[in-house]
Amino acid sequence: MYHVIAVAPPGAPYSDLWVAPARFTQQMHALAHAGFHATTLDGVWRAWHGQGSLPRHPIVISFDDGYQSQSTTARRRLDELGWPGVLNLEVKNVGLKGGLARNEVRVMLRDGWEIDAHTLTHPDLTTLDAAGLRREVSGSRRWLHRAFGVPVHFFAYPAGRYNPTVEAAVHAAGYSGATTTQPGQATRATDPYALPRGHLRRHADPRQLLATVHGLAHA
Repeated sequence: MYHVIAVAPPGAPYSDLWVAPARFTQQMHALAHAGFHATTLDGVWRAWHGQGSLPRHPIVISFDDGYQSQSTTARRRLDELGWPGVLNLEVKNVGLKGGLARNEVRVMLRDGWEIDAHTLTHPDLTTLDAAGLRREVSGSRRWLHRAFGVPVHFFAYPAGRYNPTVEAAVHAAGYSGATTTQPGQATRATDPYALPRGHLRRHADPRQLLATVHGLAHA
């Protein structure tokens, strides 16, 4: 799970969510050298249900919120490997300074990326009433489908905040599953509305990265 692919300026809030481009490149090449192959969450889902196959050692590289560096830097680095990414797009960020423009999202989709919903405004979903929860969960899916004309099968909980009520709302909105910020390896036996993900440390070198990835499989 990644956020901003850029060098964090001094005093930047949430600096742990920033990964320098050079470090990101090292991390992706380390994964490739170790035999991993990136795929999409939908690709994993279809393989789990007998509708396709997965590469050996599949891994899903996901990016939350929708920062411009995910297109200008991450997309290009993944393109070098022939890999797709998964964009968990917060609608509010589209068109903002530092956020993704619609044409950038379209280029990412053209390059094989998957787009998943990450709400309209990134609230703590566990604090919303029924109407607000429905607006953020269902509304973001509708917006993305209308804006980009692609199916939106998965949802990512903002800041990993969810509970049974939020899970039920995601299910009712028609999503096939949802991702959390809990570390671990997702399997077919995992609750589809509580799929784990790993957050890689921004300073992780290739050795540390591979140790983290292998460790997630046993979390």
